[in-house]
Amino acid sequence: MLRDDINNAVKDAMKAKAELKLSTLRMVNSTIKNADIAARGEGKPPLSDADLLALFQKMIKQRQESVELYDKGGRAELAAQEREEIAIISAYLPKQMSDDEVKAAISAAIAETGAAGMKDMGKVIGVLRAKFAGQMDFGKASGMVKAALAG
Repeated sequence: MLRDDINNAVKDAMKAKAELKLSTLRMVNSTIKNADIAARGEGKPPLSDADLLALFQKMIKQRQESVELYDKGGRAELAAQEREEIAIISAYLPKQMSDDEVKAAISAAIAETGAAGMKDMGKVIGVLRAKFAGQMDFGKASGMVKAALAG
């Protein structure tokens, strides 16, 4: 499903002569193909939509880190290009959860798993990843889970 959306968007970007969008979407397609090849090498099937969402989040995080470095280095034009790429890739992610929604999901996951302490953090994160792939930043969420389980 996501693959089709991206391939259609590539065609639309070609027709519209939207160079940055086209190059970004081609890069996304390339990243997907590389991940599929790596999965096939490990005897796994091609990436599912949930796997693709995680891949997109990783790509966005890489670009956010680049934006910070470009801003520190005084390279505003490169930072702006990275921000545009983030916007293009983000369009394929589901709506992101608010902090309150994330806290509620964490509380529900803790109750569902019966997590009692830090040793159960993996179970809670596993439940969250299964239910909310692509909808929350798991870097932030893990800190919130840690805080919830610690005290």
